[in-house]
Parts: sequence; C-alpha cells; structure tokens
Amino acid sequence: MDGRREREASAGQRRKADPERVLASYPWVFDPQSLREQAGEPDRLWGLLDRLTDRLEYAERDNVRAGLLSLRAVVSRVLGELDDALADGRDALRHAEASGELRPISIAQARLAHVLQWRGEFAEADRRYELADSPELPARVRAEIRELAGRSAFEQGRYLEAVNHFETALNIRQGADPELVQRVELALDEITRRTGDGGWGPYPRSRDEVLGLPAAPMPLQDEGTGLWGYAATVDPRYAQAQPFAEGVAWVRRPDSAAWELINQAGELLIGADAGYLDAGRFAEGLAWVRRQGGGWFAIDRENRTVVPGGFEEALPFRHGMALTRAHGVWGAIDRRGRIAVPRRYQRFATVLHAGGPVEGFTDEGLAVIEENGRFGVLDRTGRQLVAPAHAAVVIHPSAFLISDETGAWGALDRQGGPLVEVIHREAAEAAAEAERLVPEARPVL
Repeated sequence: MDGRREREASAGQRRKADPERVLASYPWVFDPQSLREQAGEPDRLWGLLDRLTDRLEYAERDNVRAGLLSLRAVVSRVLGELDDALADGRDALRHAEASGELRPISIAQARLAHVLQWRGEFAEADRRYELADSPELPARVRAEIRELAGRSAFEQGRYLEAVNHFETALNIRQGADPELVQRVELALDEITRRTGDGGWGPYPRSRDEVLGLPAAPMPLQDEGTGLWGYAATVDPRYAQAQPFAEGVAWVRRPDSAAWELINQAGELLIGADAGYLDAGRFAEGLAWVRRQGGGWFAIDRENRTVVPGGFEEALPFRHGMALTRAHGVWGAIDRRGRIAVPRRYQRFATVLHAGGPVEGFTDEGLAVIEENGRFGVLDRTGRQLVAPAHAAVVIHPSAFLISDETGAWGALDRQGGPLVEVIHREAAEAAAEAERLVPEARPVL
C-alpha cells in the first residue's frame, strides 16, 4: 500500500508541476549538424502533452492560454506533429495579442516562428523572429530568439546572416550563458565545415527586408538648384522635404509657407491650401499639424480632423497613445483624444537600459516621468509604479534602475520595492546585481 500511495503522490506532483519548468528540465539532445533539438525521452513528452491539454480545459485568461498553447506547440514540434504545433502556435499568438502583454506576445511569436522554421516556411518564420525580439525583453530571452533566427538562416544556406545572428546572441549575454556559448560554437564549427568548399550564401538581409517593408525613398537635394526631391522617385522641386513615414511625406514648395502631403509617387494627397505651417510625421495613421496662431491637432491621410486639440506640443502616436503638452505640463491621450494620463508632469523621459530613449510609452506600457525635478514610473493608465522621488530612472527588463543626487545607482523591483542598494557607480553595475537577484530561467522556445 505504501508503494501505491507513493506512486499516486508522485503522479499528483507531476500533474501539479509547472509545465514550463518541466520542459526546461527535459534532457534535450542537440544535433550539431542540423542545429535542432531531438527528443531524448519521447514518452515523457507525450505525457507532458496530455497534462498541457488537461490544463487548457480550465485556463480562461488570455495570457495563461497563450502560454499553455505555445508550450504544447513546442512539445508537438519536437515530437514531429507539425500540423498540430502550427495550429496551437497560431492560436497561442492570438490569445497573447489579446492580452496586450509584451512578453507573452514575444514568446508566442518565437515559438510559432520555430514551428514554421521546422516546416520549411522560412519567410514567415524569419519575419516572426524579428517581430518577437525587443530590447525590453530579458537578455536571456532576446539571446535565445537571435540564436533561433540564426538557426533558421543556417537551414536556408544564409551562413553569413546566421553568423551575424549568433554573434548578436553572444553579445547580448556577454558570456553569462555557457550553454548558449557551447551551442553557438557547435553551430559555427558546422558553418565552417559547410563553407569550406562553397560560399557563404546570400548577403545578409536588413530587418526591413526580412519584414518585407519597402525601402522608403530618401530625401535628396539638387546641388544646382538647392531644391529637394526623393531619390529615383520624385524630382527636386521642394524647398523642404521631410522623410517618408508610413508611405507619405510632408513637403513645402518654394512659393508657399504651408506644407503639403505626397505619396511615394509624388502625388498630392493634402494641398498647401490646408494651411499647415507645421506638420509632424505620420504614425499609426495620424499626424499632428498646426495652422497660423493655433495649437497642434491630429489628422488622418484624408485630412480629416481626428483629435482636435490646440496643444502646445504633441508627439507622434505610439501604441495608441500620444504625449501632449498644454498649459506647460505633459500628459497623454488616446486616439480619440480622451485623456489617458492627466497632464501634470514636467516631461516624459523614458529610457531603456538596453534600447535608449523611447518617445512615449514602452512596448510594456511604461513611462518615466518628471515631477518637481524628480523622476518616477507610471503605466498606461496613469498609475504610479514608482513615485517621482529619484534623480534618474532607467527601465530594465527585470527592475527599475534608480539614481540619487550623488550619481550612485541601485534598483527597485517591478513592484517598486527595494532590490539593489543605491551604492553602485554605474547603472550597468546595478543592472548586473539586479539580474543576479532576479535570475531569468532559460525560455523553451
């Protein structure tokens, strides 16, 4: 009886175990020639597949369903059930996008990309790897995504592009992941072997090329007349020409003080008679414009007013929100002009630890604000996560890096509680300590 109880208890524990951790602890076999994982103990994976299916029956929240479905896609992929893996991968991404949360979306994108890669659908796989990557993700997740993008390029014979991805993965982790280093070294050895008697494949593609984005014509000034046009598309006839954004650009003729909007063929979309003396680039289908003596308001490409305003300043829309200034203070509005964050701040000063300044809210929906000369953090609803009480704040994937008046750095956790004492000379030192205290498990992509 004791043995039976022990077996039943063991089975119960397996059912309760976190599938992500179970999969992470699975004894993968890495094939150094194909650069693919192989199932060392497939029976265990079939059992995990059943447990994931059981859990999905009770999962209601989008981010939970996204995680379980994308994990089931991983298991099905390794077991060779690629049709099931594809269906789960696409369903997982749909739920992740419904959640609106960066990390579930990125993880679901990467897991779906990996399934597509194994199916030989490389164009979509590569595009989804690019969409999955973000400087706001933890370094370990980013490195794994770049490594998988390298493996996809490897399978296509794009060896130089693969090497670029592998080097990026190593640079992101800075030697902190011995297993990643070992896998990349094996991959580079195989690439060296394959390119010994042949070439390195096609020239590496840019991110825009992978995403299938058309190259925007570049502004070009005629040296003789001093007028501006666009290389190989629009003849030089403008006194000023802004870069193209979303397929359109603002230009100003020599005989007019007002801007007009053209498409990439040079066709007029909005004439100078609209009277826009200032015009900002289009973003998410909207652009901020201003007439003589008035404030900024937002229009669409058909020149319809979408957000009436009269703002003193307005920044381009990002993730459905735009920062605006009125009466000397900043806040944020949505696409309908409704107040999302009340105007009370001296400025928004969002900086990512790995990505630099951000114009607006981050992909995670965070922003650094300044109030009375001190900095804090708030979310898209205007809720303060970190009170404006610091000399500087930088957003890190696992923490908020903070500085005091002496220039010393420390960190708060993502709930705003103390994590790293403010004693470090550099922000990077505080970030490294935060990463040590909040370790990121290796994602199974």
